[in-house]
Amino acid sequence: MYERKTLPNLNCGLDLIGEVLYGKWKIRLLWFINQGHQRPSELQRKIPDATRRVLNIQLKELEDHELITKKIYPVVPPKVEYSLTDFGKTLIPVIATLGNWGDENELRLRSVILRRLKSESE
Repeated sequence: MYERKTLPNLNCGLDLIGEVLYGKWKIRLLWFINQGHQRPSELQRKIPDATRRVLNIQLKELEDHELITKKIYPVVPPKVEYSLTDFGKTLIPVIATLGNWGDENELRLRSVILRRLKSESE
């Protein structure tokens, strides 16, 4: 398992939020769990580009940061569901604001992202 070589800088709110939400799929996981997609298989279908392993790692990190809880039902086969904690629910308005900003600036963002990808491939 990965072991950190240096301690994170936790001197301001941006450092803290970066530490908690760093990961390609974490914001989307929080959003989809909030929408009621609680089972790992549902989350995998909502984020097909992510591997199950990566989703499991990021779900565990969100759980460790007390943003989600994991409930394991004692049935065969095991059933697992995730839900947002009250603390995790406080992030939903922030995520919604970021999503709205992305929607409002979609054309410009697509343009700069595609331009950067094109220049990297040359």
